[in-house]
Amino acid sequence: MRLTSFTDYGLRMLMRMASEPERAFTTAEFAAEFVLSRNHLAKIMQRLSRGGLVETRRGGRGGAVLAQPAERIVLGNVVRLLEDGHSLVECFTPEGGTCTLNGRCRLKARLRSAEAAFLADLDKATLADVALAPLSPA
Repeated sequence: MRLTSFTDYGLRMLMRMASEPERAFTTAEFAAEFVLSRNHLAKIMQRLSRGGLVETRRGGRGGAVLAQPAERIVLGNVVRLLEDGHSLVECFTPEGGTCTLNGRCRLKARLRSAEAAFLADLDKATLADVALAPLSPA
């Protein structure tokens, strides 16, 4: 299984937030830490916020914090939220894609089973299980 970079960085941001749950993190901080576009991370943060995983605050003490304890955030749900709209293979899209093997393919059922097993395993873990240690001051 391969996650999109959108999900990868979303998980990284959540893991950092779980490392210091009392602290608000800005997308600028994450952009510097991950050497990534602040704009890209802002889109991920927006999805996390809409999904109820983070709360964002504006202003001088602004930033993002976890909306609930890390122990209650299930990794499988995070991946489902961030991967929404991205199918494992083309034929899993709602419109079925352009696969010419449709109706004859026996791989599709195996891939659905593998995807379900992947998510079921992630459903056994929470964000608290994978939280990062806080960064040491430089």
